[in-house]
Amino acid sequence: MDIERLRNYARLIARKGVNIQSGQEVIIQCEPDQTDFICILTEECYLAGAGRVIVDMGMQELTKLHVKYRSLEDLSTLSDWEEARYIHYTKNLPCRIRIMSEDPDGLRDMDQGKLARSRQELYMVTKKYTDEIENRYQWCIAAVPGKAWAKKIYPSLPEDEAIEKLWDDILYTSRVTDDPLSAWDEHNRELEARCRYLNSLDIVRLRYSSSNGTDFCVGMIDEAEFKGGGEYSLQNIFFDPNIPTEEVFISPKRGEAEGIVYATKPLSYQGQLIENFSVRFEHGKAVEVTAEKNRELLETIISMDEGAAYLGECALVPHDSPISNSGILFYNTLFDENASCHLALGRGFADSLKDYSRYSLEEARELGINDSMIHVDFMIGSADLSIDAELRDGSTVAVFRGGNWAFDI
Repeated sequence: MDIERLRNYARLIARKGVNIQSGQEVIIQCEPDQTDFICILTEECYLAGAGRVIVDMGMQELTKLHVKYRSLEDLSTLSDWEEARYIHYTKNLPCRIRIMSEDPDGLRDMDQGKLARSRQELYMVTKKYTDEIENRYQWCIAAVPGKAWAKKIYPSLPEDEAIEKLWDDILYTSRVTDDPLSAWDEHNRELEARCRYLNSLDIVRLRYSSSNGTDFCVGMIDEAEFKGGGEYSLQNIFFDPNIPTEEVFISPKRGEAEGIVYATKPLSYQGQLIENFSVRFEHGKAVEVTAEKNRELLETIISMDEGAAYLGECALVPHDSPISNSGILFYNTLFDENASCHLALGRGFADSLKDYSRYSLEEARELGINDSMIHVDFMIGSADLSIDAELRDGSTVAVFRGGNWAFDI
């Protein structure tokens, strides 16, 4: 892969993704794939003004060993040094960059129940810290090719060619042009225009229907608004949290979702794939799930805590978008969710409220923002998906037809 293209990508992550401020600390979380790129990214973070860059590497293989050999009690215990790290995050608000490259099947055959129970216990300790820093720092999720991931997508290609092809896919869908910073400025303006129109409608409910059986409606929070592309932290710093992104999203009102939705793409969760599944909602809660593969894992997801069975996000993504048009199933939520309209189980976004800095987290949740330890996106978009917006004045406006936007901007 051309070094200059990789440097442009790293510069995009550092300067648009997290928008590093002078002297700010940066934490890069990654696996040991593409270490040359991590070095490039680290340098670009320093060139963008970072005072310190910390690279925190993990491995799926090590996760499996930890879950296999450590006791549930030990896995569920936050050590002193781990808690000190959380305290450091709340005091210093470092930028957080997550570089994804994992094998979609990399945690197969692991004891998922043991891992889930340990994370439930840990969440009870870490929640006070994550609540304290919510919306106060910049973060960005991006990706690089891993060997197993590349071979999953391109099984017929030799490993080196599969990695090179996946690099091309990542850079294309991430809008890494000769001038990616300008390309992202233009992209953010388009997403903002979509949001302005939707927010002008005064929507009280969205209705989804598709020939695959999806028949679903979801209520909106009066104080909420659609967001898309970049966003502002409570420190008033603009950043782009997902590279790539094609979505316009909102957090719906907890407790107001009815009907059934059918997934149109597999869900990659904790290194396993959940395939050909559906979720049925009553009074806002997921009360029944089906799946041809890994149904038990899907049931684990919606039982992680009391809020896990409720919705935290409704995202609108046109079928005619770069990732969808690539025709690639990435087996990675960062990409697949940006090829398709999707919903998310679990935690909602307090910053989807208008003037959200006026509200405490407790007030945001009282208004209907869902609270949970999880946020799991799953894709429901299709080439024939229709979405209608029911407005406060009693009228109905088409939002999606034939899987695409039903309005121009």
